[in-house]
Amino acid sequence: MSLKNIRLEVMQHLEKDVDQLIEKYLIPVDNIWQPTDFLPNSESDNFYDEVKEIRELSKELPYDFWVVLVGDMITEEALPTYESWLMDVEGVGQMERNGWSKWVRHWTAEENRHGDVLNKYLYLSGRVNMREIEKTTQHLIADGFDIGTGQDPYKNFVYTSFQELATYISHNRVAKMAKKKGNKQLSKMCKIISGDEMRHHHAYSEFVERIFAVDPNQMMMAFHYMMKQKIAMPAHFLRESGDKISTAFEEFSNTAQRIGVYTSTDYVDILQKLIDRWDIGNINNLSDEAEKARDYLMKLPSRMLRIAERMTIPENSYQFKWVEPARLK
Repeated sequence: MSLKNIRLEVMQHLEKDVDQLIEKYLIPVDNIWQPTDFLPNSESDNFYDEVKEIRELSKELPYDFWVVLVGDMITEEALPTYESWLMDVEGVGQMERNGWSKWVRHWTAEENRHGDVLNKYLYLSGRVNMREIEKTTQHLIADGFDIGTGQDPYKNFVYTSFQELATYISHNRVAKMAKKKGNKQLSKMCKIISGDEMRHHHAYSEFVERIFAVDPNQMMMAFHYMMKQKIAMPAHFLRESGDKISTAFEEFSNTAQRIGVYTSTDYVDILQKLIDRWDIGNINNLSDEAEKARDYLMKLPSRMLRIAERMTIPENSYQFKWVEPARLK
């Protein structure tokens, strides 16, 4: 049997539990928070006063903070790319709907709120150039992405397990920074987004756990493949208006590292957490090839940490079109 057919068989085997997993990890629409819970009520007589408060509190936040918040928002707004990619994964029924396509649609519906609330907040803050941000968002969706997973569900679930934890870290750190600056509402907003990301991380990690239980050799090989090629961030094709895909993502990453929102050390920590979560050191009866893959993975965090410790981040702030220093004075 081909690897593709084996993966399809495993996905079909696990599909019977997807409804249970949706109930475990996702929250019904009527019970979950919505963007308006954290934003001024446009129907209220106090709307303009609440907007004024947002604009006043926003003056306390520095340039690099705004760059990271904008980059996080743009990443969230590119959700159409992520959904279309996942709906094309082997075993996900795009035409004949199945449990996996139901998961992807419901997950997308939850994630969609993140970009909505951050977008509206940035618009009301008056501190950023929304037209330039909107152009970047449109570019990112139009350019798409290639995360190196193909249609392989095993590789895609490794990717999403990793990436959801990375976004948790980023949003959670932004929340803490906003709180230190006295911006409690923005802090609460980013904190609750990070909570969603952590739930989703646990969900995708459980998908991988379940695959390890029935197909450990190929799941180990998929994990090895993804970490050897390195996890590409969702916004790795980020670009500003008038530019080709070039330095924007690198500069955004430098900014996130410089202020400690998401660093190369965090990347290593996430890898170690996945190794521990999936307990790959204690998986038995592996093939010789899978054993070699496991050995590589077990040694990888220490190797990567040595590299991360030697990295230097530029001190100067790249001038993004999204955030004009004159607006922050």
